[in-house]
Amino acid sequence: MAGNIFGEIFRISTFGESHGPAIGGSVDGCPAGLKINFDKIRHEMLRRKPGQSSVTTSRNESDEFEILSGLFEGVTTGAPIGFIIRNIDYKPSDYENIKDVFRPSHADFTYYSKYGLRDYRGGGRSSARETAARVFSGAIARQLLETAGIRIHAFVSQIGPIHTGITFSDVDINKIEKSLVRCPDEKISLEMIRFIEQLKEDGDSTGGIIRCLITGVSAGLGEPVFDKLHADLGKAMLSINAAHGFDFGSGFEGASMKGSEHNDKFINVEGKIATKTNFSGGIQGGISNGMDIYFRIAFKPVSTIQKNQQTVNEKGEETQLATKGRHDPCVVPRAVPIVEAMAALVLADHYLRNKNAHI
Repeated sequence: MAGNIFGEIFRISTFGESHGPAIGGSVDGCPAGLKINFDKIRHEMLRRKPGQSSVTTSRNESDEFEILSGLFEGVTTGAPIGFIIRNIDYKPSDYENIKDVFRPSHADFTYYSKYGLRDYRGGGRSSARETAARVFSGAIARQLLETAGIRIHAFVSQIGPIHTGITFSDVDINKIEKSLVRCPDEKISLEMIRFIEQLKEDGDSTGGIIRCLITGVSAGLGEPVFDKLHADLGKAMLSINAAHGFDFGSGFEGASMKGSEHNDKFINVEGKIATKTNFSGGIQGGISNGMDIYFRIAFKPVSTIQKNQQTVNEKGEETQLATKGRHDPCVVPRAVPIVEAMAALVLADHYLRNKNAHI
């Protein structure tokens, strides 16, 4: 199976399945001498972990990690950082009824088509359980970026038909984690919670949108042509389970604007070149221009629901399916730290690439 490695210089590799004994991976390319704050890693892992509230899956994993290599006395040595996260609350028996049946809109059929077999226990490798390894790796990347003054914040702006009009300039980042759904709009947050709780009771699911803001990025990060910064961010975001859309800057709204309206005029701010507006989303020609980078990701409804659905089995025979097990009625709240982690991995990689770009 290919596709388990991400990044060029700051590179991660992950392994493991949803209902196997453990997941884990390695972080390669992290410079030596970085003092690691383990509490910050635990904080990020807790933000992603299942069973954290009434609007998430009831699966109860501690997501405690064990570091196997790459650190000495809490400081990175430059060697690969090997880590493991053991699965504790896994129940493969919950999936016996789907071992020969394809869940609608799930990866069951495509995995079976590609490999000729599949791990039906929670989807195996296709499960969002794998993202715990990304969040661990992203927590390391974030600590590297913090040394350069780069900060990453994401929040939920929409769940199902319910959305907030709060923009990045209005958002109070201190309110994000105070909401069960990580929406900083207190009134809208309560509406979102009620909506998800009703869906959970009905055995249904929904999707939503996450917005992400990256500040403190200097001009010059990103590679021309195929490794444009926004292209790598897009790949990173669309690699997250259930992600179905990505745009940055003005995004699709920019398609209806005139060039005279959309062009970001350059200005001089106390001797530093900046832009008056930021429809470019902090990236021009695939390279950061020093302004804030912002983008959004759309997530589809969770495909595993507890309603009767028409489907077929491996023989192509039509059948009815009502899925058991424990699943998020909406992945969006728990996807916020995953979005931030993937953004950190991209930025850390390009930060290290750029350090040797010129003298």
